Amino acid sequence: MQRIALGLVVLASLTAVTTPAQAAEADFVRAKNPAPGDSFIVSLKPAADLSATGVAAVSGTLVQRYGGTLDAVFSRAMRGFGVKGLSAQQARRLAADPAVKTVHQDGTARATDVQTDPTWGLDRVDQANLPLDKRFSYPSGGASNVTVYVTDTGIKTSIADFEGRASAGADFIEDGQNGQDCSGHGTHVAGTVGSKTYGVAKKVKLVSVRMLGTSCGSSGPDSAGVKAIEWITANAKKPAVVNASWTFDSADIGNDAIAGMIASGVQMAVASGNSSTNACSTGPAKVPALITVNATSQNDARASFSNYGSCTDIFAPGDNITSLGLGGGAANMSGTSMATPHVAGVAALYLSANPSASPQALRDALVNGATSGKVTNPGTGSPNKLLYSGFTGGGPDPTCGPGTNGDDVSIPDTGTAVSSSVTISGCTGNSTASATVKVDINHTYTGDLAIDLVSPSGRSYVLKKAGGTSSSAGIHETYTVDLSAEARNGTWKLQVTDVWSYDTGNIDSWTLTV
Repeated sequence: MQRIALGLVVLASLTAVTTPAQAAEADFVRAKNPAPGDSFIVSLKPAADLSATGVAAVSGTLVQRYGGTLDAVFSRAMRGFGVKGLSAQQARRLAADPAVKTVHQDGTARATDVQTDPTWGLDRVDQANLPLDKRFSYPSGGASNVTVYVTDTGIKTSIADFEGRASAGADFIEDGQNGQDCSGHGTHVAGTVGSKTYGVAKKVKLVSVRMLGTSCGSSGPDSAGVKAIEWITANAKKPAVVNASWTFDSADIGNDAIAGMIASGVQMAVASGNSSTNACSTGPAKVPALITVNATSQNDARASFSNYGSCTDIFAPGDNITSLGLGGGAANMSGTSMATPHVAGVAALYLSANPSASPQALRDALVNGATSGKVTNPGTGSPNKLLYSGFTGGGPDPTCGPGTNGDDVSIPDTGTAVSSSVTISGCTGNSTASATVKVDINHTYTGDLAIDLVSPSGRSYVLKKAGGTSSSAGIHETYTVDLSAEARNGTWKLQVTDVWSYDTGNIDSWTLTV
């Protein structure tokens, strides 16, 4: 009798809901890259007697009530269903139903490709820790929808390893090279950004904007750099990022042009310089809005030549980097010039998945996604952040933590919020879309409780609203939360409020896995 009764409770909650026109709405979990077909995955709230047949019945009833077409029923790995052809409003109404735990918009899963025996620079950026694993994992799309503008000595676009993705955009040296490289520096840089063998973003479009290379060397007038920035601002096909593996002679000469380029929606990764000095005296490296790159060696030490300081943002491999030479074979070069294209490549991967990201959001994503505390002797004022590509979806991104607080916290019967904290530290980048919060609360009337997770940034995530079915057995539940917009490290709080009188309890323990 008890098993039958429990099953009827769930079905009764379905029959008691209002019609779709009158239904309350709750937000669903939105996908970063929604799949076609307006499809959603629905998780049902746990019920002791919800058998496979019961899941199918509940799923059919919910689809009939809120709309769409039942696509699949899940009763083994989870209890829920897939539904297609549901509008956003219908999905919100479905999410508010008492029988529903969560509604996730269907996203786009992507395979990850793996390159074996890559250059040490590629090998380093897709993992948080040494030793190197002789593999480079990256999103299979390789940023094919992104353009990287290589402001340099040009690109030898005919090299086969560019697979026809490299083109000449403009040439401000005006010596008849028409954007083609006769020095080797720009081709090496472009190879690290996006060549088939040596590239971070292996399908990106590469455009040569030649502003170095006088007499086929590696220098050029500052004015050519300003012209290059102007041309990109006027002609960039977005999403786009600029690689600037060079420094101005007059540090501030390009500031106004750079401000306009940033305002137009195009970010620049720029070398900090190779003088082993504070980059705050070097332009354009000193410009706060840009992503300024220092160089590391294979042992994660700041390279001996690399600039440093508070005007820089991130470190990347730059010592003895293998990439393309002018003849199409391998060539080794060192410098912050070699570190910068690693960052531009990861920026392209991020823009591929987040094409509308602003320059500031792109810069923040790379810095927040970097691995903290790995660089030895980073230099006075330098942020100890080492480039990491995994947060873009291309590399191993293990869950972090967990963090647990088992101290009892009394929940007063006064409508006053109380909290329990855990601190996550030493972790890499942002959290995931499937972070978990395991909550154990003792309380004699759980319907009185509202539970939120408060991130280190101060944003609140609703785990449970007050109301609904109550229990005297307390709350012993694991919640899945999309925390992909939040940095892992910091102090997180479980916040609980008893919104009604008469019943009391306590937070027994909780565990956060980010």
